[in-house]
Parts: sequence; structure tokens; C-alpha cells
Amino acid sequence: MDKMRTFIAMLVVMAAMPLSAQSIGEQLKQNTSFGGYVIGRVNGTTRQDADVKADMGVRLARAYVDTKIGDFAMKLQLHLSGSPLNKKENAIRLVDAWVEWQHWKEFRVKFGQFKRCFTFENPMHPWLLGEGTYAQLTDRLAGYNDRTGEHASNGRDFGLQLQGDLFTSKCDGHRWLHYQAGVYTGQGINHADKNTMKDFIGGLWIMPIKDLQIGAFGWWGDYVRDDGTTIDRRRYSIGINYTGDWTARAEYAVDQAAGKADAWYAIAGTPSWHRAKLFVHYDVYREGRSWDNAHSIYGVSAQYHFHPNLMLQLNYGFHVNKMAEDERYHAVDLQCYWRF
Repeated sequence: MDKMRTFIAMLVVMAAMPLSAQSIGEQLKQNTSFGGYVIGRVNGTTRQDADVKADMGVRLARAYVDTKIGDFAMKLQLHLSGSPLNKKENAIRLVDAWVEWQHWKEFRVKFGQFKRCFTFENPMHPWLLGEGTYAQLTDRLAGYNDRTGEHASNGRDFGLQLQGDLFTSKCDGHRWLHYQAGVYTGQGINHADKNTMKDFIGGLWIMPIKDLQIGAFGWWGDYVRDDGTTIDRRRYSIGINYTGDWTARAEYAVDQAAGKADAWYAIAGTPSWHRAKLFVHYDVYREGRSWDNAHSIYGVSAQYHFHPNLMLQLNYGFHVNKMAEDERYHAVDLQCYWRF
């Protein structure tokens, strides 16, 4: 609650700052946008110990407002799907509430609740993933269904982040180097800090050509469970991301603390053809960094865009899961994405 009061107070102070070009009211009117998106899903699996082998429903629903006043950009986003009584907290909740000073591309300051700056995939919009959901690396090691037992936080936390893009190319104007570094509470979204320790997360990547990013990330911190147990996080990641007509992304991450774990994935997508696009992906997570506790997924996905705001995606995955009752099984889902 104290963090939210501080956040609101900062917004008030920033909004009251003198503006040279237009009044605050005029800027809010011109620069404020409201929107949202919904992902509906029908899915099935041959996994024998699955609680539900076939299901349909809303996978994700979000509503947001973006605005900008002077050099300050602000965002508020709500997660609307799920039950308010869900004990795992995959329910209606505030996911984004931040303000960022954006006067310079070389140095920006963000404060509030937002995505942790760990891995290439974590900050990506679900619409752009290509494989129907986030990879196990992101899910287990970037704060979605985190291996520490942290409540569902969608890769986010409350903190302060610095970031910027440096060294402009004379050929096409792209920036050669991106940096980001942040300090976070370590407790995930909508939860108060429980100790004096903080999480430190940073990333650095180079862009040798406009559409190619090669980077490394680090995360040092801890998480305090409800019973008072403190779980260390010592995580590192390297990755590559290409977003031209062809798309490709691959990352490896390791957690050196709390029993150790590692994960990696690779995904490649074809150029769009008559509004259609095809992806193939390989996804592995290993608890204890052991193949005896590995979950591997070999998948293919197909997208069709009826409209820039309406997309259908079919996903198939063959699972080899050493932690399941039956190690080998199939999973398929059909997802419909629409935004407004």
C-alpha cells in the first residue's frame, strides 16, 4: 500500500509540472488510448494424469490505458480473466502500473509495477510469441509460475529501472547497444516487500544489424515465502532474437540457487504468406539440471490473420515429460486472439 501511495503521489507531482507546448488536459486528450485483448482457447491432451483432458475457455483477457504528459509515459493494465477466489492468484488483478521518464533514448527511468528485465521473451506481448504461450524458461525462471513458489506475477515486480539505447548506426539509424538495469522488491506483483533485501536484474545486448539482438542477462535476489523461508535467486541467461521477415529466437537460462535448474528453447517462424505464418519450436526445462527431471516439448504452430486485430492460431506439441505419470503424450490447442 505504501508503494502504491508513493506511485500515485509521483504521478500527481509529474502531472503538475509546467508544460511548454500544451496544457495537461490537451495532452491527455491527444495522447491517451484505451484498449485490450482477449485470447480464447480450446485444448486437449492425451496425458493420463491430467486433471482435465479437454477444455475450453478464456486463456487471457486484459484491458489497459496508456497516456503521455510531456516526457512522462504512463500505463495501467488489468488482468481480467480468472476467478477472484483463485488461491493461486491467477485471477483478476493489477499487472501494470508504471511511469517512465523518456526525455532521452539513451537514458530512461521507469518506476512502478512492470515486467522484469530478464530474458528477451519475458517483455514480449503474447500476440507476438509464435508458440501459443511462453516457453518453460520464461514460465519457470522469469516469474510466471516461478520455481520458487512465488504467486503468479506474469513476469512482473515492483521496482525502479534504468534503460537506454546507445551508438546510432549511420547506415540505417538503429542503435548498436541496449542496456537495462533494475532494482525490485523480489515479491512479485501486488505484494508488499518482506525483507530489506532487493532483487537486482540487468541485461545488455548488441544489435549488429537492425533486426538482430544478441544479449545476456543476470538476476541476483531472493523470494520470501509465506512461511518465512527465504529462497535465493541466482539466475543467468543468454539469447539471440531476430525479427525480420523470418523470425527466430533462442535462449538458455540457469538458476544456480535453490537446488538448481536450467532451461532452453528455440523457435523459428517463416515469412507471412497470404496472412499465414508457420512456427516450429523446441522447449526444455530441467529441474535440478538433470535429464531425470526434464520436460521436453517439440512443437509446431500455425497462425492466420483475418485482420490486424484478429488472429487464429493452432498449436501442437509432443511432450517427453520425465516428471509425468506417462512420459510421452500429445497436446493440441486452438486459440483465437482479438484486440480492441
